[in-house]
Amino acid sequence: MSGKFKKQLSLLDLTFIGLGAIFGSGWLFAASHVSAIAGPAGILSWFLGGFAVLLLGIVYCELGAALPRAGGVVRYPVYSHGPLLGYLMGFITLIAFSSLIAIEVVASRQYAAAWFPTLTKTGSSDPTVFGWLVQFALLGLFFFLNYRSVKTFAKANNLISVFKFIVPLLVIGVLFTFFKPENFEVQGFAPFGLSGVEMAVSAGGIIFAYLGLTPIISVASEVKNPQRTIPIALILSVLLSTAIYALLQLAFLGSVPTEMLANGWASVTKQLALPYRDIALALGVGWLAYLVVADAVISPSGCGNIYMNATPRVIYGWAQTGTFFRYFTRIDEQSGIPRPALWLTFALAVFWTLPFPSWEALINVVSAALVLSYAVAPVSVAALRRSAPDMPRPFRVKGMGVLGPLSFIIAALIVYWSGWNTVSWLLALQIAMFVLYLLCRRFVPTEHLSLGQQVRSSAWLIGFYAVTILLSWLGSFGGLGLIGHPLDTLAVAASALGIYYWGAATGVPAQLVRLEGDDESEGDAAAHPGREPAALAS
Repeated sequence: MSGKFKKQLSLLDLTFIGLGAIFGSGWLFAASHVSAIAGPAGILSWFLGGFAVLLLGIVYCELGAALPRAGGVVRYPVYSHGPLLGYLMGFITLIAFSSLIAIEVVASRQYAAAWFPTLTKTGSSDPTVFGWLVQFALLGLFFFLNYRSVKTFAKANNLISVFKFIVPLLVIGVLFTFFKPENFEVQGFAPFGLSGVEMAVSAGGIIFAYLGLTPIISVASEVKNPQRTIPIALILSVLLSTAIYALLQLAFLGSVPTEMLANGWASVTKQLALPYRDIALALGVGWLAYLVVADAVISPSGCGNIYMNATPRVIYGWAQTGTFFRYFTRIDEQSGIPRPALWLTFALAVFWTLPFPSWEALINVVSAALVLSYAVAPVSVAALRRSAPDMPRPFRVKGMGVLGPLSFIIAALIVYWSGWNTVSWLLALQIAMFVLYLLCRRFVPTEHLSLGQQVRSSAWLIGFYAVTILLSWLGSFGGLGLIGHPLDTLAVAASALGIYYWGAATGVPAQLVRLEGDDESEGDAAAHPGREPAALAS
């Protein structure tokens, strides 16, 4: 029997979910990569990444507060542009979320190998049989914590989060006592120019480190007072993480032993592969190195646990759109957990831990994929304002005429800065999925929206993919270099601006919009009678 989601998450729970998803393995690796790509100017890269995520988070606030839905990142595009767009976002988000669980588990095992060498093969980062079994056991623990109830998951996450943030703050405090201002003069503040600052946002791991907003949206149906809680949790998560990340980067830049910079910042990654642990050892602070390794095991585990919670909601949301198996809309009556979707999540996470040759390349694509899922949000907001202007919006974004196109442009640039290798694989895959949808026209939902209307409402996204692939091929970020910097960046921004208005203008007409499973949370109907207009009622 199918039950309903239970509203059990508080503001503290939701904020810790956001911060916990952001603070995974990213902060442990990114500092040296950012320094190697951008030098001291990498601090600006963190602010640029934080600004981009904050803009997209603010836009998500309007959607999350007005339509608190499980798996909202997949369902909002359906409400604004129809099932085809939700199908494209559902596919790429499911791959991204489920593989992120595996990424964090693998990161935990790799760091734990500093204490238990038998977990990793000698001279390699691949796991031994025992190491893989440890990874499997961690995934099993995440599954168990999420299988019982959402409150069990939240309590476990809150406890882990406390330790996760103590160590980064200790790192900041200790490294600042070894701060050397002369490090900033070795090659100047921006030795690799503006392009280095831009590239560090994507290639340096900054966006990967910031990817933590969608889990907040994914559990929206289980939040107490979502109209107030979701916006506050989103904004708090981004602001707090940006401040900590910027301070961590500044502390790293200032505490690197100056003699290590004899060959410039580009060689830092090779010398400090595990940035904060290696610096702590070089500075003679052994106890801090020990804590960093401990946190390096716990932080990714906490992040993996969060995505084990968020991914079933994405699967549930995708199934609700009618473009994925309806079996995964089932919710356990007693626990309020979508357990069939949780089982699929567990299976996919285990699958991604298998030793695929292109695994690392896939991870780079996944990071850009989540940015794409963010990028659709401002277009959905603009389209829904046109198609459903009377829908109650407890949190209405002011200045959407500026923030909407600006956030979409920044997201488009971040995808472009990922480089030709990532862009070509990711966007070509999405175009292939679009073609597959058309070939399977007999099985796609057309009760409320014809296939032709779905294609017309989604054509802007396919156009965005095609233009971005072309500009990436011709541009200076791994392409042919026929369009130099900054002309290539300006070209991407200009095309993104036009495509944003195209997407906003081609949303689904109001009378055709349908929401499936609106009353999916206990107390929704009673707490918000008449919350949605007739055009948005299933």
